[in-house]
Amino acid sequence: MGRWGYDCSHPAAKRGVRFLKQLQEKDGCWWGRWGVNYIYGTWSALRGLISIGEDPKSPCIRAAMHWLKDHQNQDGGWGETCGSYKMPELRGQGPSTASQTAWAIMGLLAGDEEKSLEVSRGVQYLLRNQKPDGTWDEIYFTGTGFPKHFYIRYHNYRNCFPLMALGQYVTKLGR
Repeated sequence: MGRWGYDCSHPAAKRGVRFLKQLQEKDGCWWGRWGVNYIYGTWSALRGLISIGEDPKSPCIRAAMHWLKDHQNQDGGWGETCGSYKMPELRGQGPSTASQTAWAIMGLLAGDEEKSLEVSRGVQYLLRNQKPDGTWDEIYFTGTGFPKHFYIRYHNYRNCFPLMALGQYVTKLGR
């Protein structure tokens, strides 16, 4: 809705914001559907809420940003196992992947965190792991067909999302 000029004052946006806030987990994240899982869901919710004018300093946004920062791996990336669909206590935990790192970076960028240490470390992770031909390897499933039952390795996730994140990062820094 934000992309098409709607803001938080639109009745449908108000309902959507209320819906998303009701679905937010107590620790600040959101469940994901097409990507694995809470990292993807949190990025998607942050991007949508902020695009329609939700204040990046609001408690729900700050909680989500804090959750993303708290789940960064030691190597600077982010990752989450498909097991988090069956065991929510695993949310935000798993080996770092290019696509999940990109989702986390883009979630933080949506909240104007481009100068944060976490974003910088995430960008460095992507740059360190990029192959000479410009692509990334990704051996783990990061796509979700049917949660708890069927997972997908979308081969373009590993390339398109990191490129999107790096592009958004450069754009934000250029402002």
